Amino acid sequence: MIVAAASTAGAAGLVQSVDWLAVAPPVTAAAVALAVLVADLFVPRERKPLLGYGAVAGLVAALALLLPLHEGDRSTFCLTTGSRACSYTADHFTLVIQALVLGGALLTALLSLGDTRKLPAGEFWFLLLSSAAGAALLPAARDLATLVIALEVASLPAFALVGIKRGDRRSSEAALKFFLSSVTATAVMLLGVSFVYAATGTLHLTELAGRLDHVDGRLSTLAGAGVALTLVGFAFKTAAAPFHFWVPDTYVGAPLPIAAYLSVVGKAVGFTGLILVTVIAFPAYADVWGPALAVLAALTMTLANVAALRQSATRARGAVRLLAWSSVAQAGYLLVPIAAAAYAGEHTIGSTVAYALMYAVVNLGAFAVAALVARTRPGNRIDDYRGLYATRPLAALALAFFLLCLAGLPPGIIGLFAKVTVFSAAVDAGLGWLAVVMAVNVVIALYYYLRWTAILFRAPSADDGAPEAAPAARHAVPAPLTAAIVLTAAGGVVLSGAPQAVLRFAAVTLF
Repeated sequence: MIVAAASTAGAAGLVQSVDWLAVAPPVTAAAVALAVLVADLFVPRERKPLLGYGAVAGLVAALALLLPLHEGDRSTFCLTTGSRACSYTADHFTLVIQALVLGGALLTALLSLGDTRKLPAGEFWFLLLSSAAGAALLPAARDLATLVIALEVASLPAFALVGIKRGDRRSSEAALKFFLSSVTATAVMLLGVSFVYAATGTLHLTELAGRLDHVDGRLSTLAGAGVALTLVGFAFKTAAAPFHFWVPDTYVGAPLPIAAYLSVVGKAVGFTGLILVTVIAFPAYADVWGPALAVLAALTMTLANVAALRQSATRARGAVRLLAWSSVAQAGYLLVPIAAAAYAGEHTIGSTVAYALMYAVVNLGAFAVAALVARTRPGNRIDDYRGLYATRPLAALALAFFLLCLAGLPPGIIGLFAKVTVFSAAVDAGLGWLAVVMAVNVVIALYYYLRWTAILFRAPSADDGAPEAAPAARHAVPAPLTAAIVLTAAGGVVLSGAPQAVLRFAAVTLF
């Protein structure tokens, strides 16, 4: 009887209640994904657009559920014996990243509403919502198992989304390249995670920080190899050079809204995972990952900007390819404060998050205008934007604003201040050489951003009489696409009106 009672008490100690409010944002996105997939079986073809509006409503609901969590001090799925390590934590870092990825998914959904006529609607919205659910789960993950699962839930649907244009050779090729590179990254990462677990006996990030400090000497090589392989896996996910080779072809082959999604949400997922494992789990190896990430940051921004300079204005889909290389270059800037955290502490991570928020708004806006131009000029060459101001002045002004924000020039003040926070993080950490490399790359990037901006206001060329270049005013623009452009432009203007908010945000401790 006593043994039975003790056994029952022990079992009860392992049972815990789930904080459903804390997990509500990713759970809501996943539930709506399933609902849309089932509804697709019963909705007639002419009413398929309703599935898209249901997906938008689900993402709005997931974003709204972040409001009750604003204090950021909730955890669930915690160990009940000994350590109080948890697998899911809704702290301030989690909430900011969840707002970024769910907001990015919402804008992607708006871009997609008028662009899914030739795509299988049910599958498209299910995959987009599923990926968003994984992306929202990842910043809350506080053990390596949950982190890897969330990363794959975010990534696997993205493979299918890239190749969802059936019969399109370019789309299939892009999906294959994306799949092979991501699977390789996952395999390397899982090998690293297994090494770390073998050396420490735990998967929880907070416990790893302490145990890696006192790992058995016989296992130190194994632990170091595990840390290195885990970081290499995340370098693939963030498109850091030399693991960036899949990005240009993937963005060009994917549907334009999905390219926008990958450039913002996909990138946020990779950087979030990298931040969690370096700052929370592997501070004991800061002398390894700090210099490595600094070198990767310099290499990434330099290679990407040089490649962007070589893009021809007459190349088919050159505008998307240029945005792809720009995305890789921005990844280099985002890596700088993470590398600085190895020298100056975790407070520099605020600079990466602040920069990511600015980048998400303006980059999604640039893709939204690209989607608008692609409706009348499917080639989407940079030259196709010549004279856009004459036909769609508001769209041209919006794109000019987004490009100037990415370049860090007025009136895109928010881009300038975001870059200042990254410079400050590098200088404060004693990485003066990296700040110099970044400054040189910012100057290089000015050329291709300003060249594209100037094209918007040039007089239309003689070729504008071609059928592909029919006057844009004859084509109605879907309201969701207009809403996406307006929302991103308004967000950029508001942020530029209060740039000091970026500096304050960068100084906030998120963990």
